[in-house]
Amino acid sequence: MNLPNKLTISRIILSIIIILLLLGSGFITSVFGFEIPKVFVNESIVIDLKYVIAGILFILASITDFLDGYLARKKHLITNFGKLIDAIADKILVNSVLIILAAQGFIHPIIPVILIIRDSIVNSIKMLAASRGKVVAAIKLGKVKTACLMIGITLTLFYNLPFELWNISVDSAFLFVATILSVVSGIQYFSLNKYLIK
Repeated sequence: MNLPNKLTISRIILSIIIILLLLGSGFITSVFGFEIPKVFVNESIVIDLKYVIAGILFILASITDFLDGYLARKKHLITNFGKLIDAIADKILVNSVLIILAAQGFIHPIIPVILIIRDSIVNSIKMLAASRGKVVAAIKLGKVKTACLMIGITLTLFYNLPFELWNISVDSAFLFVATILSVVSGIQYFSLNKYLIK
């Protein structure tokens, strides 16, 4: 259990806390004995602070996602367990938050549907490659997609502030770009590795 793997485990723990936080303040009330308040930014924007707290935790979890990979590569601490648990932690963090935000009406349901389908296809290609002793490397477009997705989710959890004050949907724009890039990068993955399927 090296440092990168500990960071990955911490991301899973943070993800579970975020899920419980987003699913209802009733859990927080029953465990900690207080309710998370709501605040008014102006006459039209009411902020439930549980989403802001979840946004802060999401940023911390996203930082661990960068750090664990960076440290594993720099200090030569890459392990099979690390690769497996890192992929699991990423999906728990991102997909669960996307599904909850869609269920609560913050984003359109088609966003998590497309992203999860794309991830399932790409992961299947990676597993097929691994079964034949080959490694499917991450492509740059996929990394850009992930960055846009993280920014879009964070802004959504922060009620798109401060851009919401000027009625500019920056959060939706980032999520839209991430969704488009996920489709394009998914097609790229398939095109680059279709020989494995054939």
